[in-house]
Amino acid sequence: MPVITCIEDLKRLYKARAPKMFYDYCESGSWTEQTFRENISDFDKIRLRQRVAVDMTNRTTAGQMVGQDVSMPVALAPVGMTGMQHADGEILAAKAAEKFGVPFTLSTLSICSIEDVAEHTSAPFWFQVYTLTDDDYMRRLINRAKDAGCSALVITLDLQILGQRHKDLKNGLSAPPKPTLANMINLSTKWRWGLGMLGTKRRTFRNVVGHVEGITDPASLSSWTAEKFDHALDWDRVKQLMDMWGGKVILKGILDPEDAVKAADLGADAIIVSNHGGRQLDGALSSIRMLKPILDAVGDRLEVHLDSGIRSGQDVLKAIAMGAKGVMIGRAFVYGLGAMGEAGVTKALEVIHKELDTSMALCGKRDLKDVDRNILLVPEDFEGRWQA
Repeated sequence: MPVITCIEDLKRLYKARAPKMFYDYCESGSWTEQTFRENISDFDKIRLRQRVAVDMTNRTTAGQMVGQDVSMPVALAPVGMTGMQHADGEILAAKAAEKFGVPFTLSTLSICSIEDVAEHTSAPFWFQVYTLTDDDYMRRLINRAKDAGCSALVITLDLQILGQRHKDLKNGLSAPPKPTLANMINLSTKWRWGLGMLGTKRRTFRNVVGHVEGITDPASLSSWTAEKFDHALDWDRVKQLMDMWGGKVILKGILDPEDAVKAADLGADAIIVSNHGGRQLDGALSSIRMLKPILDAVGDRLEVHLDSGIRSGQDVLKAIAMGAKGVMIGRAFVYGLGAMGEAGVTKALEVIHKELDTSMALCGKRDLKDVDRNILLVPEDFEGRWQA
């Protein structure tokens, strides 16, 4: 067993063990991938202030996210097809999150269904929905999430149309993989992954297949999703979905202060500053750059979380110090899942927590609630000076 000391170690192991199309699905952005890259590199521009001769005993990273107690303010983000990264991936990730004391978010386009995850966990999880035009399906989907005891609905706002991701098109991304020659050659080298998939019945999108008439195979599913994504999504439609749910709502995909204000006006409990991991609008600013302008606009009205670019506990610390109430990790936990299953997700959380705790202490803080921008050195023009 290799020694894992950082998220990059998990990523290397994940690349060796996961099929190429699913690794590429995770590790890619849209178009030129500029935003995908800058989500990470912009964190590097923020520096930490070292403080010494400060009592570092009795430290805590505990807090709350949307009223839920957490061991650290980190939630597992909704990631489509997680169950293709490792057999029963969503179940395993949810179990790891529950044991660690952080929220797990299940994607609508997961391989394991809402009911699968609920059956194998006891802690309430969050459920993410895309805005689809099929109202009957949406109502039934939301009711299934209620029946499963989900504690918050995460509505994704930035996927009305799909950003082009070159690698997915070239790989012929599908779940399960199409039996092309290139795929079969690649899969033959991923025996560990293959044995896991042979041992599970969960190999397609179980929140959709069996719940929509006529959806029986990947081809029919692809055509259905292409037709049903709601290109006409507006704030009135968002309010309809919030009313359908009737509980705590998190709006994901906010990257502009004006949209943040509209989300607050609608009564959302939280927003997630996110550019979909650089997978939608290429050329958009990184999430960490947009955090302060959005906080300035709505930070006293609702919780502001951050997603996109988190690869370490230091990134978490920087986001919290900049004012975020919590963060979401997607790729970081997928690396762990693809590398080592549930144990890999746990290892990813352990790595991030240790880095967060140690870095917080070396910045002179014992409680994450006391962390603020004073521990940072931020470039003067970090948020950008753009022509009006």
